[in-house]
Amino acid sequence: MSIHGSEQLTKTDVARIEAEIEHRRMVVRPAALKALKEARAMGDLSENFEYYAAKRDNNMNNSRIRYLEKILRNATVIAEEADETKVGMNNTVDVWFEEDDITETYRIVTSIRSDSRKRLISNESPLGKALMGHRVGDRIQVSIDENTSYFVEIRGLQKTGETDTDRIQSY
Repeated sequence: MSIHGSEQLTKTDVARIEAEIEHRRMVVRPAALKALKEARAMGDLSENFEYYAAKRDNNMNNSRIRYLEKILRNATVIAEEADETKVGMNNTVDVWFEEDDITETYRIVTSIRSDSRKRLISNESPLGKALMGHRVGDRIQVSIDENTSYFVEIRGLQKTGETDTDRIQSY
């Protein structure tokens, strides 16, 4: 994730982040503060597990809010739409790896939603960046660094779009 630079987000990413911040401020924070107040009222804080757990939960919530706000401050909003025949954001792509003679399927997403276990690859990753703007049948060189690269071919393309199961990564 490019937290240090400008994070590329779609309008939907921005809306999801803003909704999470609002939920954390209006629902999670008051509940955490109430739990903290109730635990503090139990007495001796030196051996009060509930107090430390409530304090930890409150701090984690506040940290998540700051993290999400930082992402928004440094964000660049990118277009989700692409030519129907070219690979773009939120598209599912069947990729044939020439060297290994295997085909794998990936969906291209922004880095804050990438999850290799779910085959969601970032548009900023070497493979995601290389695929963007290409068509089915294109043979593409994917450069890892100046000395390492490999070739892939796009074998299929679906205009998938975002799904309700897309999640913003934890920090």
